[in-house]
Amino acid sequence: METNLILGSLLGLIVGGVGVGLFIRGSFRRSVDDARRDGDTRVADARKSSEQDLSRALAQVSSADGRVRNLEKELKTAKTDLSRKEERLGRKEEVIEKKSESMDQREREVTRRERSVAENEKNLVENVTEQERLVKDARTHLEKIAGMNQEEARRAMTEQLMDEVKLQAARQIKEIEEEARDEAEKRAKRIVGIAISRYAGEYTSERTVSVVNLPNEEMKGRIIGREGRNIRAFEAATGMDVIIDDSPDAVIVSGFNPVRREVARLSLERLVSDGRIHPARIEEVVAKVGREVDGKIKEAGEDALFQLALGNMKPELVKLLGQMKYRSSYGQNVLNHSIEVGFLAGLMASELNVPVKEARRAGLLHDLGKAVDHEIEGPHALIGANLARKFGESAEIVHAIAAHHEEEKPLTLLAHLIVSGDSISGARPGARRESLENYVKRLEELEGISNSFKGVERSFAIQAGREVRVLVENGKVSDEEAGSLAREIARKIEDSLTYPGQIKVCVIRETRALATAK
Repeated sequence: METNLILGSLLGLIVGGVGVGLFIRGSFRRSVDDARRDGDTRVADARKSSEQDLSRALAQVSSADGRVRNLEKELKTAKTDLSRKEERLGRKEEVIEKKSESMDQREREVTRRERSVAENEKNLVENVTEQERLVKDARTHLEKIAGMNQEEARRAMTEQLMDEVKLQAARQIKEIEEEARDEAEKRAKRIVGIAISRYAGEYTSERTVSVVNLPNEEMKGRIIGREGRNIRAFEAATGMDVIIDDSPDAVIVSGFNPVRREVARLSLERLVSDGRIHPARIEEVVAKVGREVDGKIKEAGEDALFQLALGNMKPELVKLLGQMKYRSSYGQNVLNHSIEVGFLAGLMASELNVPVKEARRAGLLHDLGKAVDHEIEGPHALIGANLARKFGESAEIVHAIAAHHEEEKPLTLLAHLIVSGDSISGARPGARRESLENYVKRLEELEGISNSFKGVERSFAIQAGREVRVLVENGKVSDEEAGSLAREIARKIEDSLTYPGQIKVCVIRETRALATAK
């Protein structure tokens, strides 16, 4: 029983061992197969990788061969270029050697020439020294013969050259002036002549009278009144001063305001005529006369507009125009002068195709500032321009008023027309009065300026100082220089004197031919 059990156990063990062995064998066989397959795969991968590495190595070898060939070509090219450069360098060395030889030769030539130049300079200095000595001897000889030294001779030659240049310049200026004058004078004279001939105005106008004649000397006491109450009342009512002096049968009304002075004059004449002189009556008469004068002022302004055929104008301007009736300048009534300038400017404007009414209006208003220049300080031209601007006149008219005495530079044709019209009206003979002392003084100054120039023999101021005639010495002033002398005298008169209008300078040169009969 036990043996069976052992056999059975052994048999079981054998069978188990066989099974285990079969199992192990199968497992080993599978492992071997797996190992073989894995080895085959790895071998295939290794072979494939080796082939790829071989291909890359072959490609790199091929690329290296190409670079080697390129390097060989570049090396060959570099060798060729180096050979060429060596050849050129050799040729340049030959050229440099030749140039060096040439430079050496030139240097020897320059050295030779320098020696020659030094010798020539030495000879030249000796020659110059000799020439200077000869010139000095000749100059000394000439000075002895001529009686002049070098400075005197130079001055004489300079003066001669200056005279020749002045003569030539005078000839050219005369030719240019004659060419311009031929055209300008024809038109200017025609325009001004037409304007003057078409206007006929009074030569002089009444001056504002400030002297009141009395019937007798007793009237002076009545004007003064008891303890001076009448004269004080009169001066307070009129704003004027009444001067009672030793003048027989006359008293003087003094004041800067021409309108008030006229009111005072008329009031005093009316009081003297009436005979009733006391403060209440004085105030009544002055007020009445003031209203009458205001009416006359308005009528005078409107009459001026009517004479010039002008349109409407601001009432303030009309009143200022009327006030100019009682204002005088150089003995010329300002309103009549303004009307005259308006006519002249309009006539010249018609010849130049300038608006006639605008020219007349500017001419009438050009002295507007004189109506109030006793109240406002400044040039009457600028005062008038400011008033015209204030009351709505155009910019062209305002500029013409401001520029008619060149407080502003005339920039328009209208402004130049007003300047011309004002000069014509104020400068014609008899238009203005001047004191005898000023008149004689101006004539003496004109003649003195003319006589101060070299070559002038005598001079005469004529036509009330509107022209100066200059007689020159025949041997010192030529015909061509006469024109230059006239311009120089006119320029000095402009710089030295103040005068209305224009002054004509006429230089007269007399040529005398003498012969003796034997």
